[in-house]
Amino acid sequence: MSDDTPDSLIPYDEIVQEALRAVVGRVLGEVAQSGGDLPGNHHFYITFKTGAAGVSIPPQLRERFPDEMTIVLQNKFWDLQVGEDGFSVGLSFNQIPAKLSIPFGAITAFVDPAVDFGLQFQATVPDMEPEAHENAENDEPDGDGPTKGGDDGSNVVTVDFGRKK
Repeated sequence: MSDDTPDSLIPYDEIVQEALRAVVGRVLGEVAQSGGDLPGNHHFYITFKTGAAGVSIPPQLRERFPDEMTIVLQNKFWDLQVGEDGFSVGLSFNQIPAKLSIPFGAITAFVDPAVDFGLQFQATVPDMEPEAHENAENDEPDGDGPTKGGDDGSNVVTVDFGRKK
């Protein structure tokens, strides 16, 4: 066996990322078709790159979260619409309503803490050093933020393909 693995001519990492993002689209699509009602205790933390192409958020949110932000779909959201390439949703930030449009390619994490399920994605925007930011604070109960998966038996799926140069 050789330590030199040949470069793949098939973009497996991109194919897997696309398939996993389709999971997010399907879940959100089913919620949208049900009129926005989340079943049982399900709720979602969705982290996305605010500077990614196609992301549309109010200027004050882009200023506050110049790199990445996490939104919570749980109690107070409206007008969830899911398309082939992304979704849009109405949320309240500090009691100010806002409409967000997020392409699936901008999503870096999707977590449903009710069932300890999560997906993490490679960013599809040019690599940049992430800046520190505050929590989104949209309707999130105190101390009930997303948890990171690890060796604790959680169902977080992380896909991290190294690219050869």
